[in-house]
Amino acid sequence: MANETYVTVRGRLTSDPEMRFTPSGAGVANFTVASNSRKFDKNTNEWVNKEAKFWRCAAWNQGKLTLAENIAEGLKKGDAVIVYAEIETRSYTTKEGENRTVDELRVESIGKDLVFSKPSPQAGTRSQPPQQNQQSRPPANDPWSTGGNQSQGNGGGWDQGTAPF
Repeated sequence: MANETYVTVRGRLTSDPEMRFTPSGAGVANFTVASNSRKFDKNTNEWVNKEAKFWRCAAWNQGKLTLAENIAEGLKKGDAVIVYAEIETRSYTTKEGENRTVDELRVESIGKDLVFSKPSPQAGTRSQPPQQNQQSRPPANDPWSTGGNQSQGNGGGWDQGTAPF
């Protein structure tokens, strides 16, 4: 489609995602992300928080893609996230008869923001870097190693000035 507006929002979940299913069986996870930017005040020489913006988000399962269920199972209140989504504007009428318009995000992709937090323990453990031995060195005829492919006698490899650009 044309003319969609996509944004990337960085913030924190204000509550646990709410998972529900439509009558047709489609899964959707609803949640809110609070995002507030900061600016540097040169007069006071301090960072100042700006007012928070709350983004209502909806993530849908699509066929075999279980985005909504993954969000509901993998994220919780307070998690720092980065959301890539399409802005959708929706109009509705309140019970009092007032017309309202809201912007919501239809989530395309989401992930935990690891800038200020550590990954969860079940995300895997980091092992020590390999020791420098014969097993961790590239083979002598590896054209991608820094020494180039000396066995062909043409000096190959990227470090020999043979890059195509």
